[in-house]
Parts: sequence; structure tokens; C-alpha cells
Amino acid sequence: MVLTDTHTHLYYETDADRRAEMMQRCLQNGVERLFLPNVDAASVPLMSDLITAYPDNCYAMLGLHPCSVKETWEEELALIQPALHRHPVYAIGEIGIDLYWDKTFINEQIQAFKLQIKWAKTLNLPIVIHCRDAFDEVYQVLQEEKDNKLRGIFHCFSGTIEQALKITDLGFYLGIGGVVTYKNAGLDKVVADIDLKHIVLETDSPYLTPVPYRGKPNESAYLIYVAQKVADIKKIFMEEVAEVTTGNSRAVFGI
Repeated sequence: MVLTDTHTHLYYETDADRRAEMMQRCLQNGVERLFLPNVDAASVPLMSDLITAYPDNCYAMLGLHPCSVKETWEEELALIQPALHRHPVYAIGEIGIDLYWDKTFINEQIQAFKLQIKWAKTLNLPIVIHCRDAFDEVYQVLQEEKDNKLRGIFHCFSGTIEQALKITDLGFYLGIGGVVTYKNAGLDKVVADIDLKHIVLETDSPYLTPVPYRGKPNESAYLIYVAQKVADIKKIFMEEVAEVTTGNSRAVFGI
């Protein structure tokens, strides 16, 4: 059984011994493929170090997180862009729009989102979208940018079935993480109605820790709890969930 964590910030753990222990727990749980998004220019070296240490398991994504978009977003992107050519990159992300904390830079977020979509199209890469309290705004951008090159993952999906269908109709995958294990989130009902062929799994570690570890820092090894919950919802074995979702991750990332 091979599980794929399509979205993890495991590089935030900079202690080599603790990081090695976390990677060992991943492998023990069958989580053999980890896709790492940076969030800004400063996090690129952290991500790169982890990929260098574990080249057979960790894969790079690059982008500017919408919460990191400020007045100097163009300068920040100029610092990130050269890293696209330093080692293999498998997606542009995480990118998108976040209006949960602050709406001050909404116009800048939209501009940065569109520019990074152009990066992805130029490099023939998928995008990994961060969307919080901004579904309509993100969806409008996707409609404007829609063509045969636009593809990717809607990271940390926790919306309605109607929103899920809009995303899958665009050919995007839904990134399902720890929220699906939360009792009152309602995501289990959405997952029940979505074909597994549209789903990839993720942790977003160290955030959104699944039950039974909710309230503690998340890590990629805990992906098995997400996979088991999806299996329970679908009334299938976890091995089938792993096979299909890892296959989906291979399709979208090309590796």
C-alpha cells in the first residue's frame, strides 16, 4: 500500500533528528510520496533541504501563498521564480486567494494568482490552490483562465457538494485532509457523493490534524487516518483508497 500526501509542510520541522523520526513514521505507515509547497521566498531553502535529504520521497512545489501577498508581492515572486529551475518542480503552489484574515490585498492576491497560473501554463505544470472564504473569487479566476493547460488540485477542500462539482467539472482534483474526520464539518457527506477518481489525500501538516490526534501538531504519517475515514465513508478497503488516490496524484503531478 502506497499513500501520497499531496500537501505537507513537513519542512517546518528543522531539527534533523525529529524530522528523520517523522519521515520514518511516514514510511512505516505507507506514506511514501510527499509533495511540499513553499509559502514564500524564505521557506524555499527549507523545502529544498528536505527534498535533498529525501529525494526518493519528497517532491517540490513552488509558489507564493496568498497570505504572504503584501505590497511587495512582485519582489517576492521575483525571489521565488529562479528556484523553478534549480531542481525538478511538480506544481505551482500553493497559490490562490485567502480573505479569512484580511481583505486589504485582495487585488494583489488576484494579480499574484493569475501571474502564477501563467507560470504553470508556461511550464506545463498543475496548480495547487489555497482558497479560504474566497470560493467565488477563486472560481471566477479559474473560469477566466480555463483552457486545456489549466489543471491541478483544490487544496484543503471543505466546501459544499455544489462547489465540489464546480471544481471537478473544471478537471481539478479535490484535496481531502483531516477535516473529513471532524464530526461536525460535514465534509464526510460531500466525500460520499464524489467519485474517488476526483480525490487526492493530504495532511497540510502541521495543521488540520485528523482525529484521533486533533489538537496536536499534524504530520504526514497521520495520512492513514484520512485514508481510513474516506474508506469508511465509501465502504471500501483503505488499500483501494490508497491505490486510487495515489494513482490520481501520479496523473496530476506526472510522477
